[in-house]
Amino acid sequence: MFCYPEFGKNGVKTLTRAGKGAGGFTMMDITVRRIPAGGRRSVFFPDSECALLLTEGRVRFTAGGKSFEASRKNVFDELPSCLHVCRGTRVTVTAITDAELIVQATENAREFPSVFYRPEDVQVSVSCEGRWENTAVRDVNTLFDHDNAPYSNMVLGEVLARQGRWWSYVPHSHPQPEVYYYKLSRPEGFGACFIGEEAHTVKDGSVGAFPGGKTHVQVTAPGYPMYCCWMIRHLDGDPWLKTRTVDPRYEWLED
Repeated sequence: MFCYPEFGKNGVKTLTRAGKGAGGFTMMDITVRRIPAGGRRSVFFPDSECALLLTEGRVRFTAGGKSFEASRKNVFDELPSCLHVCRGTRVTVTAITDAELIVQATENAREFPSVFYRPEDVQVSVSCEGRWENTAVRDVNTLFDHDNAPYSNMVLGEVLARQGRWWSYVPHSHPQPEVYYYKLSRPEGFGACFIGEEAHTVKDGSVGAFPGGKTHVQVTAPGYPMYCCWMIRHLDGDPWLKTRTVDPRYEWLED
C-alpha cells in the first residue's frame, strides 16, 4: 500500500489503523499529530503500547506522574526524542512551540516502565558506506528494537537518505509488516518507492506500508535528502531480529 494522506482539521493525519482499511495488515495504529503552541493533547490506548516520536518543535510529555521535555529543530538537523509507554498509560502532550509528532501503537498485554529516549540514547549508524560507489549510503537512527526493548511488539527508527541515494537497498523482505513515513527537505522534492515490482512517487508526507514478504527499496532525487520514520510490527513468536531476505536476483551485490 502506498498513499498520500492529508491532515484533518484536528491536526491529525492517519497513516494506518490496525485491522482496518488498506493498511490493516500492519497491526499498528499510526498517526502524525500537529499541536499548536500552547495546545495540549491526550494520547491513551487501553490495550496498546504507544511510542510518541517528536519530529519538530518543543513539547512536554507527562505520563504516570513524570514529565519529560523534548525539542527538535527538524528531522534533518537534530536527533529525535521519544516517549514509549505500555498499555493503559495516558500521555499528555503540551506544545511549548508549534510541534509535530509521530504516534505508533500496537496491542501488547505486557506491562513495562515508561522509557524516555533522549537524543544521546539514540543508536546512530551509517549503512552501506563505501559500497557501490556510495550510491546507497544512509544514516540510521534506531530508537528501540528487540535488542534494547524485548518487551515491545514494535520497532521504531529513522533513516536519513542523502540526496540522490538509494536506501533500504538491496531489494529485500522480511516476514514482519513495516510502515514508512516520508518527509523531504523541500515541498517539491520527490523520490521513488518500489514495493515488489510496483513503483510509486514519494512526496513529502507520503506513506508506504509493506506486507511481510514484499521487497521494498527507495531512492531520492539529487538535491533532496529524504527522511523516513520506519516502524515494524513483530509477529507473535517471530520478532524482527534485523531479519533480511535478499531478493535472489540481487544476491550478487552482497559479495
